[in-house]
Amino acid sequence: MQNLPTFVLVHGAFANSFSFAPLQAELALLGHRSAAVDLPGHGFEATLPSAYQAPQDLDALAAEPGGIKGVTLADNAARVIEVLERAKQNGPTILVAHSRGGITTTAVANARPELIDRIAYVSAWCPVDLDVSDYYAQPEMAGVDAGAFAAALVGNPVELGLLRTNFRTADPAALAAFKRALAADLTDDEFRTFLNTFQPDENLDVGTSADRAQATTWGRIPKTYVRLADDASLPLAVQDRMIREADALTPDNPFDVQTLGGSHLHWLVHPEPAAKLLANLAAR
Repeated sequence: MQNLPTFVLVHGAFANSFSFAPLQAELALLGHRSAAVDLPGHGFEATLPSAYQAPQDLDALAAEPGGIKGVTLADNAARVIEVLERAKQNGPTILVAHSRGGITTTAVANARPELIDRIAYVSAWCPVDLDVSDYYAQPEMAGVDAGAFAAALVGNPVELGLLRTNFRTADPAALAAFKRALAADLTDDEFRTFLNTFQPDENLDVGTSADRAQATTWGRIPKTYVRLADDASLPLAVQDRMIREADALTPDNPFDVQTLGGSHLHWLVHPEPAAKLLANLAAR
């Protein structure tokens, strides 16, 4: 077991380690070990106020403090580094990022490249030329409805110091917007089941230009980008743009590009193809 890599899995916004359970089961059946990280304020560290339960009290929910307030990108990176340090004692590591988890993964790779033997971004943010917020103003994001989640937002992010979303809403329009953006190819039951693994709160820190991919550190790690062909929240055009920018930054160490079909969440609900892809990376 000493020379087998450990997959360290980093979740996206509003998610947690629970979302990786089906993927971890498939990896285990293929003979691979993995550790899914809960970033600070996620998983069993999350705040789920009683007002979030049914029947909901949205006025109370809008004012309830959240434990993720004040959590920074540096805090997220420190959590992943701690896991990598422990995993590295047992052999190589492959750091796998999904969605917003790519921001944390990039920051970790900038800080401690020696802890990572390969990075795999799965439709994950890999900011290179722009800050994350600036990518939303680019033509590649033109088809993304930036206000799709607006109907489910609760409270004032500035006052709360966090972003709060009511994933337990019964509003048909809000649920339809979630499904279009995240899981158009899942059944309604699969979609609602996944939605109920989300937590309401997310931190506000998505980093600065200092947290973009750095050629001298991040750039020396072998890396794979797994494109999700039908992703509506991080469209293929945006994924491809980040791949191009990264390859221009480190032309001697370009992305190994792979593609899976499916939406933003499909690979987590039906993980067998993704597990086989990751197992092939481990075989290298």
